[in-house]
Amino acid sequence: MSVDGGAQRLKTEADEPGWEVDPDDDWGVAVVATVGRQLRLRREAVGMRAAELGTATGYGEDLIYKIESGKRIPRPEFLDRADEVLGAGGLLSAMKEDVAKVRYPKKVRALAKMEAKAVEIQLYDPLNIHGLLQTPEYARGLLLMRRPAYTQDEVERMAAGRVARQSIFQRDPAPELSFVLEEWTLRRPLGGRGLLRAQLERLLEVGQLRNVELQVMPMDREEHAGLAGGIEVLKFGDGSAVGRSAAVANGRPVTEPKQLHILELRYGIIRAQALTPRESIAFIEQLLGET
Repeated sequence: MSVDGGAQRLKTEADEPGWEVDPDDDWGVAVVATVGRQLRLRREAVGMRAAELGTATGYGEDLIYKIESGKRIPRPEFLDRADEVLGAGGLLSAMKEDVAKVRYPKKVRALAKMEAKAVEIQLYDPLNIHGLLQTPEYARGLLLMRRPAYTQDEVERMAAGRVARQSIFQRDPAPELSFVLEEWTLRRPLGGRGLLRAQLERLLEVGQLRNVELQVMPMDREEHAGLAGGIEVLKFGDGSAVGRSAAVANGRPVTEPKQLHILELRYGIIRAQALTPRESIAFIEQLLGET
């Protein structure tokens, strides 16, 4: 609940971008509708009006109705507060985990699910610093540059999804992660030099992790095996793998051994052509000093 000039100001939809429900996400729609229905039933059971619940939780009446009707994703802290106010005995709070997943786009959830199972991940992005490495501010800055422009709600949802995937760095046991970064993506001050500086600092932080190898592909290389596009290869504990590249199967995920071999061959050559991990960290430190 926020206070402005001594008067209570309740959160409205305009204050909460990034919490709209994707109508094409059937599972997400069902989850949010169930939460909203339970919230309304609990509120009515204790004889509380929507405006009163809004006042108690710091939300406007319109936002309460949108949550109850399944049109708005509730924040986790709202569910905790509503559970307490309505005496729900943990029923509403218990839905936080599923609700948190709904916040992220369906495609992001599917990718995060695979990443959570992988024991080794190989990533090369020729156009941007990879999403798993982006700071929230840098990710948001890139998304805001998109044309045709995303809505503010789409920007917030996608930025949150990228940040959520970075929980992979806290996994135990941790997967082996390999990234190859293009030098130009580390030099171009997209979003401003302040964002770039913070992003370079983030790369140095991640690069110190024992399970992470960062390599930089210099712009002066006369040979480059990655000109056909980005590469993703995820390997799992049972020996299976899935890969993706614009140059193979039109960018669709592939599991066939022959296609995976092509991706791994290209990735291996790219790594060999790039700076070593030690050289790459020194190079990023140099860039940071120049930024």
